Amino acid sequence: MNDILNYLPYKSSFLFVDNITSLDNDGVTGDYRLKSEAFFYEDHFPGNPVTPGVIITEIMAQIGLVVLGIHLMVTGTQHEGAVMDEGSFPLLTSTNVEFFKMVLPEEKVIVSSKKQFFRFGKLKCAVEMHNEAGELVARGIFSGIIKNAVK
Repeated sequence: MNDILNYLPYKSSFLFVDNITSLDNDGVTGDYRLKSEAFFYEDHFPGNPVTPGVIITEIMAQIGLVVLGIHLMVTGTQHEGAVMDEGSFPLLTSTNVEFFKMVLPEEKVIVSSKKQFFRFGKLKCAVEMHNEAGELVARGIFSGIIKNAVK
């Protein structure tokens, strides 16, 4: 399952996926532990770091939308109207996220996603993030498309 991570277009400080624990054509579950030395903690907020909402949203998008989208593309769902190749990359097109809890440095978050639809390269998912205690951190609807890079 974790070999899908090799397809992710993110590197180094902007990769927010540690592990994929469940993955099929209907959804994905994965986790990420926030590192206290991450670039965004230095100034958000000095002396009392809190994970910015945009980073929480990005973690949810990477695990809940991009991993699932790539899986659907590379496992033979080309009949859905899109093809994944080395020139392809996923784009987040819309989100609607509600936040319920703060996430602090060194916390592990678990993201789960359920596919709502996948047609013509467009994927829409219901995504939730929980902390290790099982408390709901955030939830939302994410949509994205697979685009081919112009050469």
